[in-house]
Amino acid sequence: MHSTTKQTVLGRLKRIEGQVGGLARMVEGDRYCVDILTQINAVRAALHKVEEQILHDHVTHCVADAFSSGDVLEQQRKVEELVETIGRMTR
Repeated sequence: MHSTTKQTVLGRLKRIEGQVGGLARMVEGDRYCVDILTQINAVRAALHKVEEQILHDHVTHCVADAFSSGDVLEQQRKVEELVETIGRMTR
């Protein structure tokens, strides 16, 4: 993973960690269910953003490197890996 992406992702994950802790406190504090569900949705959206950043980094570095290498077998592997990964992400 590119170092800039890594730092951005780590920062986002730390914020998400705080959000999840807040969710636990909301449940412990018997907060209104709709408020908890709203926060769960916010965490899900934040994780989706992290997922997008990592996928973008993978495509622009790992996959691009495979294509610039000229190694057809490696290119095929990266495409198959990418298709499988996106398939898992959309389930």
